[in-house]
Amino acid sequence: MVLPHAYIAQMQDMLDEAAAAAFLQSYNEARTYGLRIHPGKLASNPDLFGSIHNLFKLEPVPWCSTGYYYDESARPGKHPYHDAGLYYIQEPSAMSAVELLDPQPGETILDLAAAPGGKSTQIAGKMNERGLLISNEIHPARARILSENMERLGFARTVVTNETPDRLSARFPAFFDRILLDSPCSGEGMFRKDPDAMTEWSPEHVAMCASRSSDILRHAAIMLKPGGILVYSTCTFNRSENESVIEAFTAAHPDFTVEQQERIWPHEQRGEGHFVARLRKQDSGAADVMNQHAAVYPAQSKGRKGRANTPSAAAELELFIRFAADFIPGFSLSQQGEPVRFGDALYWLPHDAEKRFTSASLPGLKIARGGLHLCDIRKNRVEPSHALAKHIRASEAAWVQTAAPGHPDTAAYLKGETITAGSGCTGWGLVAVDGCPLGWGKASGGQIKNHYPKGLRRMGM
Repeated sequence: MVLPHAYIAQMQDMLDEAAAAAFLQSYNEARTYGLRIHPGKLASNPDLFGSIHNLFKLEPVPWCSTGYYYDESARPGKHPYHDAGLYYIQEPSAMSAVELLDPQPGETILDLAAAPGGKSTQIAGKMNERGLLISNEIHPARARILSENMERLGFARTVVTNETPDRLSARFPAFFDRILLDSPCSGEGMFRKDPDAMTEWSPEHVAMCASRSSDILRHAAIMLKPGGILVYSTCTFNRSENESVIEAFTAAHPDFTVEQQERIWPHEQRGEGHFVARLRKQDSGAADVMNQHAAVYPAQSKGRKGRANTPSAAAELELFIRFAADFIPGFSLSQQGEPVRFGDALYWLPHDAEKRFTSASLPGLKIARGGLHLCDIRKNRVEPSHALAKHIRASEAAWVQTAAPGHPDTAAYLKGETITAGSGCTGWGLVAVDGCPLGWGKASGGQIKNHYPKGLRRMGM
């Protein structure tokens, strides 16, 4: 691998001679591969976790209790367990940021630059479907990818926004218990994974990224509650985007103190590299600022706008409840939420514990995913969403047809084909792999019509 000369000089200047030599040598070694298991789907099924562990020859990641290394040849992304949302493929170093964030169930948390979703899915897993997670991504296409990953793993209490940091800070001052900013950076830790990243690197690009990170941090500071935790991370090695950004930030914000700062180096640990700083905002007792968001509304923006608590939304929720009674009798909606409409789609919008985030928070806010997509309503007919199939447990459905990963029915379903229905299958139900839902099927006349989304189907299986 041919590294930029300015980058080599930067690292030789930053590290002592022996460390710099070991660091640069690491670029001649193979990159690391990792995944995180989904605790909500696997905690109650240790046998299934054992199967995954043996199948992919997993080795623990020391800084993440749900993280594991796997060999490149294992290719877990091609396995039906991936479609079932049993794990998320993530570079091991990147798992460190959420461990320092230490999310707790019931909290209100913001992932400020969240795509493609590795850290948001890790946060949501730790929150255990309690509290509210807002995952933001400024780029619309990446916000859609983020939404798809949250959906695949079945998380319900996450709202995906597509906003700029300044619009969010105007809307939500002193609102969040914890904020993660995995800042857009020059990507020095991506060089082994994506050699093309080297072509974009330059000292000027590093300086630009550092300036942008400082600006985003300023808005994060506004949105954090007094006493709250802010975690800043990058996948770069230079001081300009890391220690220097934190030093400048704390100098400008004396109410913040650094509690912990960590680096993962590729020549010292099994990972591509990461920088993480955990900061705490001083508890000033200024609780009145926490309600300021109610009076701060930016101008209306283009994008999805929720219509909550309207007669239409209430009536459509009744339609869904009747559908659920027939086809998912074991399922019940969280009490901390309300129905909202986005076009034909009916969502269950999660509230925070203090009920400060409700449908009244939505006007003017660009929403890519408004919580749990329950169904689409077409001519008073309910069509359940794929997100709902991934959220519910198999035991909650009226019927479930399950097969092993290597069974022909599993491959056929993931390709979008009709499969033969077992006894007792009528109407809407779940198709699963080893008891873990893959998606909906509608049984009639001894056949299960496939409702696996066309964009997810695996034509090459």
